Amino acid sequence: MKRSSTLFLQVVMVLFGIGVLAFLLWEPHLEGRNANATLFEIYFKDPFLAYVYVASIPFFVTLYQAFRVLTYVRQETTFSPATVKAMRTIKYCALAIIGFVAVSVVFMPFSNPDDDDGPQGVVMRIIITFAWVVVASVAAIFERVLQSAVEIKSENDLTV
Repeated sequence: MKRSSTLFLQVVMVLFGIGVLAFLLWEPHLEGRNANATLFEIYFKDPFLAYVYVASIPFFVTLYQAFRVLTYVRQETTFSPATVKAMRTIKYCALAIIGFVAVSVVFMPFSNPDDDDGPQGVVMRIIITFAWVVVASVAAIFERVLQSAVEIKSENDLTV
């Protein structure tokens, strides 16, 4: 890959991360139940919001690891143990997000039993889970391919 392409992808990832963080901080103010709430009530009295913030940590770790992978590609050290480790971390973070979504399926009905938005929430969780299953699968495949390439490279270095 060209250095400019990887740099462009890194800039896009940083902007995307900033946008997601801004959305996470801004969206609670838009909810109808928070119309007259204070900042303390919005951020510290809603257990689901706290859960969302904790569940977003693996997402940001994944973005950071993908940023690092692009850095390795730009430095032409793609086939290194550090890249394999980053891909493994991406895979584990994707699995953690899937786990957080699965737990939210159990958690949500108890947090607001009068909620009529249940089916839409389930569909959103299915879509999110499917997307992160794809991310985990791709990361696992890349991890295996990179691991075998690193092993071949190390064997060739030993024979020379």
